[in-house]
Amino acid sequence: MKLCMIGTGYVGLVSGVCFSDLGNDVICVDKDINKINNLKKGIIPIYEPGLEELVLKNYKNKRLNFSTNLKESVLKSDIIFICVGTPTKKNSNSADLTQVFSAGKEISKSINKYKIIITKSTVPLTTGDELEKIIAKKVKKKNFSVVSNPEFLREGEAIRDFIYPDRVVVGSNDVKSRRILKNLYSPLVSKGAKYLSTNRRAAELIKYAANAFLATKITFINEIANLCEKTEIDVEDISIGIGLDKRIGSRFLRAGPAYGGSCFPKDTKAIVSTAEKFKTNLSIIKNVIKSNNNRSDLLLKRLAYIMRNKVKNKNISFLGVTFKANTDDMRDSSSLKLIPYLSRKGAKIKYYDPTGFKKEFKNVKNVKFSNSIQESIKGSDLIIIHTEWNDFKSINFKKFSKNKKLIIYDMRNIFSPSKIKKLGLKYFGIGR
Repeated sequence: MKLCMIGTGYVGLVSGVCFSDLGNDVICVDKDINKINNLKKGIIPIYEPGLEELVLKNYKNKRLNFSTNLKESVLKSDIIFICVGTPTKKNSNSADLTQVFSAGKEISKSINKYKIIITKSTVPLTTGDELEKIIAKKVKKKNFSVVSNPEFLREGEAIRDFIYPDRVVVGSNDVKSRRILKNLYSPLVSKGAKYLSTNRRAAELIKYAANAFLATKITFINEIANLCEKTEIDVEDISIGIGLDKRIGSRFLRAGPAYGGSCFPKDTKAIVSTAEKFKTNLSIIKNVIKSNNNRSDLLLKRLAYIMRNKVKNKNISFLGVTFKANTDDMRDSSSLKLIPYLSRKGAKIKYYDPTGFKKEFKNVKNVKFSNSIQESIKGSDLIIIHTEWNDFKSINFKKFSKNKKLIIYDMRNIFSPSKIKKLGLKYFGIGR
């Protein structure tokens, strides 16, 4: 099939590349000329394991192309995926749909035969209705269908999630588009993916409800961790104990910093905003947002306790600063609050992340990027394991640091407390 992906961000690029790898002809479109030129050279704008290889392979085989010409790309395609950003509006909790509706207007100018227009971006309830109205101003309704096909890609696991998804959700209000899209996804369904066909509004809400529930699980176990710290219980035991219940499951029951990234922060806010439009109070999700916002403050209080309120002139090493491992995404990462705060308190901070230097800390006083774990750790009084990169799991702290009073604050609980304490070092985890 001939596909067009509007937007070469995380969703558009990964989805487009994977669709081309399934044998479809795909054009990825973006306004950013430099990004498109780099993609043609195999230079990838995001960190995602395995993506570069797939881009080079499918571009070489001419199943994958990149363009800045939206009109021409739409004319050549049968199915158009809208994969643009839907950030939170300034001074509001609702999603900013400017880019989505702008894409819809541009698409409507180039429909020369029947096309399926799909919102792949995470969009609030009734977005498809509005998009349909915009396109219908210029195009007869028999010549297009607007469909919701939400993505469920985890950063760092996106390619695997696309090829072996738990489910494929397609929300359509007409038979024709349903038939075509079931055929498009048949290679994934044949591998065991569950295919769910719903109406358009239901598909839009499924995505938000799923993210809100997963955010709730993270926030829930973080609050249980707070209780564990005060009762001498290891939260890891609690996670295992409740996770073995098949009704609950162990995924997303890992205590740590606040949730961050491109989805949970904005999507929990957006579903609350949508509910308010329909005069519905989502009190549980509201409290999840509030609790998560308070998470970094609690971690800072814990840090003050660990350091006995003596942070000034202390050498602190951050291992990992992204919101989670296997991604370079800094959006809503706890490090964005923790590092500037410690800097204001007079700490000297070095950080190492496998995805490199972060511009977010460029102008923060006494904060330096280290090129290696060893360089970051050297001379530290406190090491904070902020992100659960595999690189950190085999660190020999005794070898890297000669400071006998070295403190380890393991915000991801990747180390055994007893093993670290056997080295003669002080160890603190989350909820333990």
